[in-house]
Amino acid sequence: MGETYQEGTGAGADFDLTQFYQIFFEEAGENLDQMERILLDLDLTAANDEELNGIFRCAHSIKGGSATFGFSDVAELTHHMESLLDRLRRHEIQPIPEMVDVLLESADASRSLLARHQSGGQGEAASTAGLVRRISELASGAVPTPVPAPPPAPVQAPAPQAPAQALSALPPGVRRIQVRIGPLDRLEQADAVKELFRDIPGLGTISDLPSDQAQTRLFAVETSSTNDDLLDLFAFHVSKEQVQIHPVGGIEQQELVDSGAVSAKEGMNEEPYGFFGDAPGAPATGVVAPVVALPVPVPAPVPPAASSVPKVASQAQMESTTIRVAVNKVDQLINLVGELVITQAMLAQNSHGLDAAAYQQLLAGLADLDRNTRDLQESVMSIRMIPMSVVFSRFPRMLRDLANKLGKKVDLVTLGEATELDKGLVEKITDPLTHLVRNSGDHGIEMPADRLAKGKPEHGTITLSASHQGGSIVIDVRDDGRGLSREKILRKARERGMDVSDQMADADVWMLIFAPGFSTAEVVTDVSGRGVGLDVVKRNIAALNGTVEIESTEGVGMKVSVRLPLTLAIMDGMSVGVGDEVYILPLSSVVESFQVNSDDVSTVAQGAQLVKVRDEYMPVIALERIFQVPRCDPEKSSTIMVVVEADGSRVALLVDELLGQHQVVVKNLESNYRKVPNVSGATILGDGKVALILDIGGLVRRARH
Repeated sequence: MGETYQEGTGAGADFDLTQFYQIFFEEAGENLDQMERILLDLDLTAANDEELNGIFRCAHSIKGGSATFGFSDVAELTHHMESLLDRLRRHEIQPIPEMVDVLLESADASRSLLARHQSGGQGEAASTAGLVRRISELASGAVPTPVPAPPPAPVQAPAPQAPAQALSALPPGVRRIQVRIGPLDRLEQADAVKELFRDIPGLGTISDLPSDQAQTRLFAVETSSTNDDLLDLFAFHVSKEQVQIHPVGGIEQQELVDSGAVSAKEGMNEEPYGFFGDAPGAPATGVVAPVVALPVPVPAPVPPAASSVPKVASQAQMESTTIRVAVNKVDQLINLVGELVITQAMLAQNSHGLDAAAYQQLLAGLADLDRNTRDLQESVMSIRMIPMSVVFSRFPRMLRDLANKLGKKVDLVTLGEATELDKGLVEKITDPLTHLVRNSGDHGIEMPADRLAKGKPEHGTITLSASHQGGSIVIDVRDDGRGLSREKILRKARERGMDVSDQMADADVWMLIFAPGFSTAEVVTDVSGRGVGLDVVKRNIAALNGTVEIESTEGVGMKVSVRLPLTLAIMDGMSVGVGDEVYILPLSSVVESFQVNSDDVSTVAQGAQLVKVRDEYMPVIALERIFQVPRCDPEKSSTIMVVVEADGSRVALLVDELLGQHQVVVKNLESNYRKVPNVSGATILGDGKVALILDIGGLVRRARH
């Protein structure tokens, strides 16, 4: 099934983003590592723009991906990091060591939050409120005053202090409370409560406290709202029975002491509800704060100089399920496997004359080697194969932005995302496909009012599909827009002095749009109209030994089909003999073979030959003529035909004999010799001879013209 993206509705309810989670986590981990490396090597006295821009790009990439996948906590933190880095790279503020510290701590916090999301939201999310406040202060140009470490506590217990001195002073009307929420069915409910403090201005601040009960969350809150108001707000996410509110410090703390709810010792400063008595930011007094033994450190309400994110000993780590390997190493591995296949073929050929009874174990070992070699080459080849979804996934956002800029409404449908293509081709086909999709969105799809006037749906549809056909992969870009206008194209071609005529076939007229500088746009915009793009598309696809075909109906739409060879380094082939020469046919292109009599072949105009195969006439190509193969016996003629298929057409190849079917290693003929027409590569046979691999697509196009 294809997935539909509808412009104007985000990613769409039907668009499953979870398939891209692992790619995002890997890229985010790499960006965090790169950010850390640059920060550690940053020269604060002479930070260059490239370093600052590099850090900014890392944060920007993580923020964009986090927002796309709904990881709002990571997106919020990296957004603030991005704001600070943006001011730095614009030279609006000067870098100082405190900035490097807070960015490194923020990177650690982001890594922890991402690890939590990667594990499915297990564990307690670390609070980033302190980091956000410090980043905002630094971004505004303020330098936080370092808080001196408290003096060592004496052994003797000091005199008790008043409750108001135990905690940092609060603004008038603001109180400090503890909120316990639970037991909960889902801990995400408590996260939703935390979001209220971020989304509602003036509600106050909230930070996590360690909880000693499962499925229960404990928070430290500073707010001016009443308990009833808080309960009413919390009721949107949890029931009121699940919420317990306890005051901490100030007048209400003293009221608890007076009522006996807590002991006077607790009401003073012995254990101020999870807050350190000597917390940074507490007012300095002549009395030394007592040492309080707490099981887990808890962040103070005033941000400390060090990280405000509590570091747990068993902190979650982002799990890596893949290994990034350089492409040249994979290519080297493929080449070595290719040499192994050649060696195995030589052993197999040399073992044909051996006595099966005398060499039973040797032949059995060679059979196992053949099977294991095939399995090995299939596994190695799959390493370079990438699904087309990697290419297609970048178009929904691009098309959405394009549609918004042009004022159009466009749906994108993708089909065949699981179709795999070689990594080298994926990287080279992305740019041509981008041009084709933009062309369909700009030139093809009409404005909503025009579509309604023509009786079409208001939303235009662009369909991207990929499929395997024989030994090729076919990628179609189809739209239901206005299609191509034959008259307009011919008129523009004549204006540019091109040699055209009214008798040209439609297919030839459509191909004129790929001419350099050709454009039918009336107005040049920042999207298109300069005639640059489609000529690049055709040139890039031709460089990949691919072809482009266009089908169009004016007023209905058009389809651009890109056909590319799979370019596998090791493939199954059929070897055929012509005279003393051996040629290899890709097995995926072979349809059938049969014996033929000379009477079955008909000669038509200009010496072309046709053969009738089950009520279908197809062109005949004699390989001995194409490659000028010399014959020792001039009277001997080829009597076997092999039907091959490419580009949707079939031809019959005339050969002398069928030698067999086996694996062949494709060697690039162009890089080792030069480009030869009708030949796609070469291979080394089991006897050490070189055989040419035929370009079936080229032979079919030759017969067609």
